[in-house]
Amino acid sequence: MPDCFEILNKDLAGRIGRLRTPHGAVETPALMPVVNPHLRLIEPADLQRMGAEMLITNSYIISQDPELKEFAEDHGVHRLLGFDGPIMTDSGAFQLSVYGDIDVQPLEILEFQRSIGSDISVPLDIPTPPDVSRTRAEAELAETEQRLTEARDHWDDGGPLLAGPIQGSKYPDLRFAAARRVRELGFDLCPIGAVVPLMEAYRYSDLVDVVAASKKGLGPAAPVHLFGAGHPMMFALAAALGCDLFDSAAYALYARDDRYLTARGTLHLEDLRYLPCCCEVCKDRSPEDLSKDPDKTELLARHNIAVSLAEMREVRQSIWEGSLWELVERRCRSHPRILDGLRALASHAKWIEELDPVSRSTCFYLGPESAVRPEVLRYSARIERIELTGRVLVAEPGVDEEGYDQVLWFSPPFGPYPKELAETAPLNSEVPKASDEAGLFEAHANLRRLMEANPAATFELRLKDPPGWGEGTEKVRR
Repeated sequence: MPDCFEILNKDLAGRIGRLRTPHGAVETPALMPVVNPHLRLIEPADLQRMGAEMLITNSYIISQDPELKEFAEDHGVHRLLGFDGPIMTDSGAFQLSVYGDIDVQPLEILEFQRSIGSDISVPLDIPTPPDVSRTRAEAELAETEQRLTEARDHWDDGGPLLAGPIQGSKYPDLRFAAARRVRELGFDLCPIGAVVPLMEAYRYSDLVDVVAASKKGLGPAAPVHLFGAGHPMMFALAAALGCDLFDSAAYALYARDDRYLTARGTLHLEDLRYLPCCCEVCKDRSPEDLSKDPDKTELLARHNIAVSLAEMREVRQSIWEGSLWELVERRCRSHPRILDGLRALASHAKWIEELDPVSRSTCFYLGPESAVRPEVLRYSARIERIELTGRVLVAEPGVDEEGYDQVLWFSPPFGPYPKELAETAPLNSEVPKASDEAGLFEAHANLRRLMEANPAATFELRLKDPPGWGEGTEKVRR
């Protein structure tokens, strides 16, 4: 683990951490509002008062404005923005992705970031879009890795932190290899780049696969920044994958288009009858009041950043109490395409189970995806440890248990379990009365494993949803 990062608590692949920078420590997951030095819709000092612990700005934009450049070199980026907390600076890679070329050399912009007192500096990488040929992705990744090697060789440890962006387009194996190389080079922070097009197109399934591949290459210790992830709807999903820092220009960009952020999606101001929020902007206003206010854009931006910061605190609390999976399910059911992201997350369930703490509070079964949450996979892997002999009854609680040597209760998605463990985790989980197909499948699969592991026992099943290979009250023998 980098010396600058300490993990305090974990849930799924997510974690609460402490990132130490020259201008103080930041608790993660954390949202960094993007501040354009030319267009400050909300002053950085106000963002800090609203709860922002850290900002991100663009060193390339500063370097191209003679007045801003001179002031930043003389007084530092913190005085330039009027913010005394940590500031991360980007290198101009976004402009490179938009314009195809920028008039600055990689080491030149990196040294400029150091000269203006950036807390986290980013080398000028090549952001490769999602849908390019593998040949192009490999060529641009090779150029990025050469630049990262030069940056690492040029950088002195012990001062500002150095970020190592992970590229590779939509190809998981390239992302994995790029992340492994970033880890080997020893960067302090590991941003996952060029994913904004995936989020703009609501390709959350592809986003999950890209992040998961990058995380697997990095290993569990490195702090990770997800570039351009600024919508509160997806914070929980990204945090569950192990992302620690997020940056948002959405709060301002959406405000200029009269768009109102919520944790369940984006609303248009003209479509609102009520403002579904109690922040300082919304609590005493109607949508009509807001739409007529001459400061409408700034007010919308203030609401947008307030709801975004609040959602990040919600994510932290969920990690702390061990309920991040439930928060992810609630958020991902707000839109069909982000539900695709949840299902992609479920496809990485075995990897997540390896990172998830064993001890936790009562979990809630909220839908088919819950059938592969870590508690279920962990129970399935251990069910064969239950040793049984004689006549064994497998039934829902409340049936007549007389005449049996051992009694197992049955509850999807876990399946059979000794009734004495009913109040212990994870078997004390809250589940719906009506089981879904995914939960029943896991429960029946566990029942079969248990029966096969105990060939000397005779099983009788009294189940309202019996498996197809064993009728309800008939004895099943080996």
